[in-house]
Amino acid sequence: MKHQIGFTAPHYAASQVGQNILQRGGTAIEAMVAAAASIAVEYPHMNGLGGDGFWLISEPGKTPVTIDAAGVAAKQATPDFYAGMDAIPSRGGKAALTMAGAVSGWQKALDISHRWQSGIPLTELLNTAISQANWGIEVTQSLSDASLKTFDELGAQEAFSPFLIKGKALKKGKILKLQTLSASLQRLAEAGLDDFYRGDLATMLAKDLADAGSPITLSDFHDYQARTGEPLQVTTGAGTLFNLGAPTQGVASLIILALYDRVKHLGNSDADMVHLLIECTKQAFIARNQYVTDPGRLSGPLSALLSADALDAMTAHIAIDKAQPWPHVAKPGDTIWMGACDAKGRMVSYIQSLYWEFGSGIVSPSTGIVWNNRGTSFSLDPADLQALEPGRAPFHTLNPAFAELSDGRRMSYGTMGGEGQPQTQAAIFARHIYHNQPLEKAITLGRWLLGRTWGDQSHNLKVERDLDEYVGDALRERGHDMVVVDPCNELMGHAGAVVRHPDGAVEAATDPRSDGKAFFENIGKAENR
Repeated sequence: MKHQIGFTAPHYAASQVGQNILQRGGTAIEAMVAAAASIAVEYPHMNGLGGDGFWLISEPGKTPVTIDAAGVAAKQATPDFYAGMDAIPSRGGKAALTMAGAVSGWQKALDISHRWQSGIPLTELLNTAISQANWGIEVTQSLSDASLKTFDELGAQEAFSPFLIKGKALKKGKILKLQTLSASLQRLAEAGLDDFYRGDLATMLAKDLADAGSPITLSDFHDYQARTGEPLQVTTGAGTLFNLGAPTQGVASLIILALYDRVKHLGNSDADMVHLLIECTKQAFIARNQYVTDPGRLSGPLSALLSADALDAMTAHIAIDKAQPWPHVAKPGDTIWMGACDAKGRMVSYIQSLYWEFGSGIVSPSTGIVWNNRGTSFSLDPADLQALEPGRAPFHTLNPAFAELSDGRRMSYGTMGGEGQPQTQAAIFARHIYHNQPLEKAITLGRWLLGRTWGDQSHNLKVERDLDEYVGDALRERGHDMVVVDPCNELMGHAGAVVRHPDGAVEAATDPRSDGKAFFENIGKAENR
């Protein structure tokens, strides 16, 4: 019996919401919007309405479509606004300097969905998220850890009180009610998503942000629109891989796998695979850091980095027996990734983020919405590739991935984890596609991280202990500067994937490092993991 629909998310409640919409005959996009609203409630430390999003949407037989729902710097977010500072603050009103694009992205995606078929009413898509926020969410270990980590920094702020219980950090198993956020979701359900930018909700948010010292004004809300476009792509021996262009690091994710496709024949062991992927990552990050910036500032098309000549030049720097010295500048980040496949074979790869845990730490008192701090990726050095300028988009670690394989399979995959996103994507893809590991095992197996991830400052190679036990010595012999961390470590991200086979069968898997679940089913038969 063939499985025909599937959904995966790093929180089980959001995954259930998405799967329920698919079971009703909703599109992959409608399922994703419903789940995006739900996970904004259930995982408020990692993503939310005050953050950004990126979409990769695939219809069978058509080139995928992208949606860039990244906010840009406010009109008043000038270097003069930060006069006397060496860098943009990571928390507080001055950290809340870019527009939140996620909700606009939801609307752009629904516009596409409504061209496919008549839509499920927005009130029904958001209803579960509204109820979850109103009646309360159960605090997960991930949320508790983030609360404890940020308590000294954010706990004393009166506006942050909705994310505390009796003034104290959140503990696993406690129930947290977010009733102001519930009311905001209800407002969007009734008035439409555009209310976030050009309605009462926009007015409320603009006032609260101004009161907090943010440079964002109501005109920034009025002027914002998410943008549709075409993905970057590269063809390898396995098939054609797709990802987002600037301002994301999607090109790095594509470079890693395109390079591995060229060098994988050099290896014949697990240690060889891990080493080669790490070395491919180094080449990809060097290119990323040199070129990726706001789309309007690019020195040339990023597709040039995916040309045969460019990839051949990078391949020349990869050796099977020796690690290249590191580090280069690392990029942090914190987010969620989700994937979906509907009964018509339409697939979505989606990522949504606040950047750091709880973003800027600014919680709008009248709406309950946490604002992102993505703008801290800007530099106050006017000569820097990421120099702050109103209307520009900051660098994004976010990049949802999608592949159309030579054997007819189609794969939506991704993860959270800042610098780790391209690396984890590569690990999952290489294990499952090149080395024929089952999908769930490809995600569960021990992983590695070169550089810095969310909440971390070191640039060395971190390896989970279960992976270190069988590849660690071989990696050290090649010169890798390694640190061993606990197995099944959230540091390595929350990965997931949905695969649709040529016969219509669908499988999905999620990461045991998260609180997620994957569902896939056909009428009369269902599975979950």
